[in-house]
Amino acid sequence: MSASKLQESGDVRIAHSLHTKEEEFVVKRREIVFQSLQKHEIHCSQNKVPHIALLSSGGGQRATVGLLECLVQLDKAGLLDCILYLSGVSGSTWCMASLYQEPDWSTKLETVKDNIIKRLSGPGVSWGDAFAKLKKYYNGKDFFSLTDIWAAIVVTTYMKEIDEHTLTDKWSQLGKDPFPIYTATDKQSKQEEGGDPWFEISPHEAGYSLSGAFVETSNFGSQFDNGSKKKHQAEIDMLYLQALCGSALAGEDSKEFIWGKIQDFLKHSRPTKEIMFEEMKEDPNSPPVEKWYQVLMDLVDMNLCVLNVKDPSALDQSIRTMLNDLAGGKSQLIFPTQKLNLADKEAAKLYMKQYTEDVCNYLSQFSLGPFDIFLSICRCMALWIWGRNYNFLHNMTDESVPSALLRSETRDFEDAGLLLNSPYFSVLRKERDIDLIISLDFSEGDPFMTVREAADRFKKLNISFPEVNIPSEDLEKPKDFYVFKGQNAPTVIHIPLFNVVNCGDEVEAWRNKYRTFQGPYSAEKITEVMEVAGKNISNNREKLKEQIAAVIEEKRFSRFNTFLNKDSFRLNIE
Repeated sequence: MSASKLQESGDVRIAHSLHTKEEEFVVKRREIVFQSLQKHEIHCSQNKVPHIALLSSGGGQRATVGLLECLVQLDKAGLLDCILYLSGVSGSTWCMASLYQEPDWSTKLETVKDNIIKRLSGPGVSWGDAFAKLKKYYNGKDFFSLTDIWAAIVVTTYMKEIDEHTLTDKWSQLGKDPFPIYTATDKQSKQEEGGDPWFEISPHEAGYSLSGAFVETSNFGSQFDNGSKKKHQAEIDMLYLQALCGSALAGEDSKEFIWGKIQDFLKHSRPTKEIMFEEMKEDPNSPPVEKWYQVLMDLVDMNLCVLNVKDPSALDQSIRTMLNDLAGGKSQLIFPTQKLNLADKEAAKLYMKQYTEDVCNYLSQFSLGPFDIFLSICRCMALWIWGRNYNFLHNMTDESVPSALLRSETRDFEDAGLLLNSPYFSVLRKERDIDLIISLDFSEGDPFMTVREAADRFKKLNISFPEVNIPSEDLEKPKDFYVFKGQNAPTVIHIPLFNVVNCGDEVEAWRNKYRTFQGPYSAEKITEVMEVAGKNISNNREKLKEQIAAVIEEKRFSRFNTFLNKDSFRLNIE
């Protein structure tokens, strides 16, 4: 089956080529880039327009507001229209989601920026609205995971909205904005030898960047068998997409933070007299809902106690007594009774995993009414399930795709930053033919770790990438602009957020003040980060133009060399 036919049918596409609609967009966008270059008196032929990708790393709110101001400054420099692709990881995708709500945002960026900042500085989503959204996810999907919880509880806290648009309904082929690429990672593939973990989501298709295996974005999450759709699931909305891409806490060392958020959510969901009265009308013999509520609260508190190395025995006894009373002594409790050894953290973790699973399994025999959803939340925490969706490659046969990807009915997705904190994989697909990468690094720690890790990874994968050599004196005192070049490789411009140019000798102080995991930024903090991030572009306008011109010259020189080599070959033949 041809690639075009696959695209038209909405079935799975396995090919190292671009989606036809992306190809069409690139042709139109290249014309905008060409006109922009002419305004800067950077001359090139229309068939040699450079493909420039702007990459933005993860970094929580730093990345969200930092990327926003960098785009504003690129616009002021007249360089935003030179960008073909805009791709982000984690917190940067939150910024992208806000931008692409507004068609042609790049033509009115100051207004769009003001609206975003006003929202981020304003009141958050109410607990009632967040819970209502969580119930929509719970009732409307085949798979419920911690990503749904993260979307409703955490993303709404920072982004101050519930964005129910989809990626496809906000995209216009005729738009004037760069082509967006959101990223995640396949958790199982990351753990499998020879797996293909990098996952990208664009307005047209979602799939594996290295294998070239894709499905229409509107069908991502639907059930497939041997390449054909069996059961449709509604397209994921932008709130869920932001949670899928921005779930940096999917690492198991963050359980305390998430249990704490669930604890807060439960407290705000304490059953009212009205709820209890309604339940008694529906089933006068049902156990009191406040008792189910207390069991769940105790279970959450017990998990937090163990994570904080505190004795949970009182909570354990409360849970056992309450469940025994609710069951009328007729149902035997089966979960662990051995003494918990808090000194052995690994053993304590496994104990609580089994304990939480057993309590959830025990409770599932009863109807918990409005608290069924919290039972599922606790089960997801015990099993640590993130981003579970149907696998569109299930039961397919294709030697170009890792075999493990073809076997499982579901796959779990999480923050791409847990694999590589910048979306190099997506833009380095050969078919995207990228000439210049502008990498904005909003990482919390070492600002060179990601670009060096990328160089190492791509060397092993035989993907062209320049060597990355950092002067030793810059490791502790990074500058604001680095250029890495290599033969037959794209030029990489690397821009660390905090550096000696915009922070002076206070680089470490800035890093400590703006750590990734903290509450939503105040208006003052948003302004501070934006000012620092913006300087990285405004201070380097001319350098950016120089590198764009250099890339064009290199393309011209490469073409000339190719011509000479062909001519020389003919002469030798003759």
